[in-house]
Amino acid sequence: MERKEFLKRGFTSLLGFMAVAPMIGACKDSDVGPTTDSTTSTNGSSSSSCAVTPSETEGPFPTKKPANFVRKDIRDDRTGIPLAISITIKNAGNGCAALSGALVDIWHCDKDGYYSEYGGSGMQSLNLTAVDFLRGRQTTDANGLVEFTSVFPGWYSGRAPHIHVHIYNASGKSLLVTQIAFPFDISNTVYTTGQSYGYTKGTQDTKNERDNVFSDGFATELATVSGSNAAGYTLTHTIVVNG
Repeated sequence: MERKEFLKRGFTSLLGFMAVAPMIGACKDSDVGPTTDSTTSTNGSSSSSCAVTPSETEGPFPTKKPANFVRKDIRDDRTGIPLAISITIKNAGNGCAALSGALVDIWHCDKDGYYSEYGGSGMQSLNLTAVDFLRGRQTTDANGLVEFTSVFPGWYSGRAPHIHVHIYNASGKSLLVTQIAFPFDISNTVYTTGQSYGYTKGTQDTKNERDNVFSDGFATELATVSGSNAAGYTLTHTIVVNG
């Protein structure tokens, strides 16, 4: 089944199955190791209400062995407009205090909409099983902060642009799997004016409001993004867990 058809027709029905037997070993394979011109759009500030960030699906392209990717710069050979990512983790169980020592894994597609570690059949025809770009792990500091250096993700049919996040506590217990949404105006600027940086697909075909993951509400999953094509972009976001 092609990826577009899967996402538009079958994604919701697979969520229950994935909770029991995650696609391609999503959970069972997750190793936990030790430790200028500017446009701005803001999010719903999940930290102000201390509401736990919604849980979302980890699949269908989770990092198979995240402990192998303890690194800040996750670009590898991927090109595109630079994106600096800053994620703060807060603990709803401790008055929304910063959660230090948490393990934070992120992964997302490249500018063309492809994921590393997968492909060759089914949902992703391009075989990228031999590479591992745009996947990384960092440990939160005393302020609950992790930072990554990446590129602005592209989009693929049936999904709005997004970043996957899996958070563990210091001992390796899974606390939350979620996703980060992008403001449409920023994404549209990249996709419609960033041809010289390799973004050639044009406007995304699915907005957050119609996305299978975000359509039930995304105020606390929407990132703050600022910057420009020429200068690069900065993404900041707060995620609240029960730590």
